[in-house]
Amino acid sequence: MSYTTFLTDLSEKIFTITLNRPEQMNSFTYQMGLELIQVFDEIDANDEVRAVIVTGAGKAFCAGADLSAASGGKAFDSSKRDTLETHRDLGGQVTLRIFNSKKPVIAAMNGAAVGVGITMCLPMDVRIASDRTKIGFVFARRGIVPEACSSYFLPRIVGISQAMEWVATGRVFTAEEALAGRLVSRIVPAEELLPAARALGKEIAENTSPCSVALSRQLLWRMLGASHPMEAHRADSRGIYAMGRSGDALEGVTSFLQKRPPNFPLKVSKDLPDLWPNWKDPEF
Repeated sequence: MSYTTFLTDLSEKIFTITLNRPEQMNSFTYQMGLELIQVFDEIDANDEVRAVIVTGAGKAFCAGADLSAASGGKAFDSSKRDTLETHRDLGGQVTLRIFNSKKPVIAAMNGAAVGVGITMCLPMDVRIASDRTKIGFVFARRGIVPEACSSYFLPRIVGISQAMEWVATGRVFTAEEALAGRLVSRIVPAEELLPAARALGKEIAENTSPCSVALSRQLLWRMLGASHPMEAHRADSRGIYAMGRSGDALEGVTSFLQKRPPNFPLKVSKDLPDLWPNWKDPEF
């Protein structure tokens, strides 16, 4: 499937999405949001994909919402399309889709990641910054509020105090400050960014069970909102029961004993156990 706002590439079981509006610093548009939702549907259905990298073309990752077509400063005014009760932020729809991804997602932030350019990265599993990356939760400086479910994700990732400092000031800060605040896992020179992201994706693809990674991803993200560790105990007990008797567990042990690379038989698209039989995503 082809897309108009980004490029895609699948090689060595790593699916790379490159936001491709370099002249506009890869700013986020309505079409980009719709296409990002579509591409993650495509990724989940493709068992050849083991890991996903999201990066940007040119000097920016994503400089936030595209304000160039705004008329009279009303880029965020949806009053003609929706009501207070019915409006759904498109950035939030994108982050919810990434949250529900069955494949691990790596953000390779090659430059400016501002507004939705950073909030879309919050449900991604690993965020790697280049030494040229600048980040900003600039919403208060634009007269709006944090979007894309970032009020859920950001405090859970960096803590409430750090989250409020960045959100209340709305200032743009360096990759070094992001690393100190644990928003990114590491900083690498710009020319090493994609090789570092691909090395991580390749390590996942070559050594792990696709179903194990998908279930582990669900466990870690969903348990961020759990009210008691018993919820985790119930879910991971089901996971150990289901996967412990599977062909993947047999292959994992056998390949270890035989000192060879594993060849896991289960497919995410059809063999993924349901650890949450009563789970239902909340409706708007």
